[in-house]
Amino acid sequence: MRTPRELAEEIVAREGGYVNDPNDPGGATNFGVTIHTMRRLGLDLTRDGQVTEADVRALTREQAIEIFLDQYYRRPGLAALPEVLQPSVFDMYVNAGGNAVRVLQRLLIAMGYDLDVDGVIGPQTIRAAQAAARIAPDHIADAYGIARRDYYYGLADRRPASRRYARRRDGGKGGWILRAEAFIAPRYRLTEAEHRERTASWA
Repeated sequence: MRTPRELAEEIVAREGGYVNDPNDPGGATNFGVTIHTMRRLGLDLTRDGQVTEADVRALTREQAIEIFLDQYYRRPGLAALPEVLQPSVFDMYVNAGGNAVRVLQRLLIAMGYDLDVDGVIGPQTIRAAQAAARIAPDHIADAYGIARRDYYYGLADRRPASRRYARRRDGGKGGWILRAEAFIAPRYRLTEAEHRERTASWA
């Protein structure tokens, strides 16, 4: 099992360096850390009294890893989840915040567990996730990855501006889909034809 730090290092590698996409509500981002996160944490790295794009550019890889570990692993309590679920939930939490937990909670409800969908890893969610992992240890991570993929497709269905993250210009799988499928067994990944059929209704 990879350590939380190793998982954070992998996330930083997937996120890449500095970008500032006007169509991305996250704004200026470096190693996956957005300017909004840096403002919330008060990370004035340039020491000029404000957190701007210059601070985002100044962020180091190691600082990004520490932010992910502190804000997206320890703070939400991911360590309480079964180890088999932690990599994908951690990766999605960086990508989608509390929605990563809501996806898990909806999956657990669909599996018959009684809990609230609140995006918080509390006692109900922990007990249900641990029980599900005991019953289906070889399948729970795949089930979560598939639910995560479905979340991204659904988000793109509702928000046309986000479709560029789920489908490339050439019609192939976009970053969101590839990222979700990186955590599921190859036999559960969609073929290119299935992906194109799923996204055929998009303009």
